[in-house]
Amino acid sequence: MRTTRNGQRHSLKIRSGDQVKVIAGKARGKTGRVLRVDPAKGRVYVEGLNMVKRHLRPTKVGDTTKGQSIGGVIEREGPIHVSNVMLLDAKGRPTRVRVEREDGGRVRVAKSTGARLD
Repeated sequence: MRTTRNGQRHSLKIRSGDQVKVIAGKARGKTGRVLRVDPAKGRVYVEGLNMVKRHLRPTKVGDTTKGQSIGGVIEREGPIHVSNVMLLDAKGRPTRVRVEREDGGRVRVAKSTGARLD
């Protein structure tokens, strides 16, 4: 959860597993599935988008008798700010999200169509 200047908490309306479309940045117009969410920083990691290179030192993996090591330059997904992505509804169109209360629980609803997203 993110906090504002006065200490109030905000929860993100995008969760892991959601289909999103990037609306700003170098990956603008591309779509993908959210792998993980970092609510403290307000960032999401989208599958196959915003790829960054990391240099890893070779380390031993698994059984030591085999002596396999993983290292070198590895590409993986980098973070994208949550304001730069939009959730896709069931028909694949970008939509804003509204949270409604139903039976004591929170339900995400697409603002454009009114369809439930959960």
